[in-house]
Amino acid sequence: MHRLPGLDLLRSIAIVWVMCFHTFLIGGLGPDWQWLTRFGWAGVDIFFVLSGFLIGSQLLRALRRGEALSLRDFYWRRAWRILPAFWVVLAVYLAFPALREAPGLEAWWQFATFTLNLFVDYGQNQAFSHAWSLCVEEHFYLVVPLLALALTRRPSATRFTALCLLIVLGGIALRAGIWLHDDAQQPQRAWFVEDIYYPTWTRLDGLLTGIVLATLQVYRPALWARLQARSTALLLGGMTLAGAALWLFRDRTGLPANTVGWPLLSAGFGLVVLSATAPLGWLGRWTVPGAGWLAGISYSVYLSHKLAMHAVHEWLAPALPLQGLALFPVYAVAILAAGAALHHAVERPGLRLRDRLGARPAPVAAA
Repeated sequence: MHRLPGLDLLRSIAIVWVMCFHTFLIGGLGPDWQWLTRFGWAGVDIFFVLSGFLIGSQLLRALRRGEALSLRDFYWRRAWRILPAFWVVLAVYLAFPALREAPGLEAWWQFATFTLNLFVDYGQNQAFSHAWSLCVEEHFYLVVPLLALALTRRPSATRFTALCLLIVLGGIALRAGIWLHDDAQQPQRAWFVEDIYYPTWTRLDGLLTGIVLATLQVYRPALWARLQARSTALLLGGMTLAGAALWLFRDRTGLPANTVGWPLLSAGFGLVVLSATAPLGWLGRWTVPGAGWLAGISYSVYLSHKLAMHAVHEWLAPALPLQGLALFPVYAVAILAAGAALHHAVERPGLRLRDRLGARPAPVAAA
């Protein structure tokens, strides 16, 4: 399932969209491309839905078959998947301040403990701030196997539905309360980023949507197959919901967007992900050249793209007779080269070392 062409395509779209958004660090792509770059942050929400779906599917399929879930093996595999490349990039940020896209960097322990998204001072320390999404993912990895074990001991559609509604409605209420408080007080800090956009407890909608998809796939396979047969309708419906959410996010820091906007956006992306899993669907049947490769290195690209972008902007772009959009291919090549180097030099060797050091195959890995 990790190699479905439709999911590879969505990963590729997500990472390119995020990179386009972060071009604001180098002055952007110009007003003609603002329609593309201004919503690029939503690429992270695509990744959240994909992560919830793929990890949830692995866990639930193993438990559904009656296999014992080893938390040790699950955390071992996740650690080797995430940490080697992350530590290398963190070391570069710590050792070479000139490469940072912004002068200020939070203390190393906030990155090492994946608490950056909870304690960041975004006004002062914006370097490597995109690691906030990794913090959310790590918190998800910590909790989701325990939650899966608890919910599958005595499976109940009613309890599962109630829990999902509690998380969604609780998130809406929490974000509304934070927004109303901070908007009234107007604290002298980047409160939208620090209190709403980054913290794990306000960003659960995408991961939850992925878990719902995984639950449908494992426990309601007949319904899942019927839904996949309507992949085009799902794609159109998902794009419509996501478009409605992005319309709300025209005012990105406004109250409507930060209450109902997040679950609406996640639901839309969830339908798109479901559509992409259908082998005969519009997304699933097309193998876009390069999408699989870009999807494979997307994690390393995400970690390193700001370093590469800043290096080109500071040292290479001033020496080139190019301006504006004409420089974009130069940035793109540098970003992809840096991501590919990190992937092949650190990420893949780390995975091979993980497999050699593992005492026994994990049930989750076998899935």
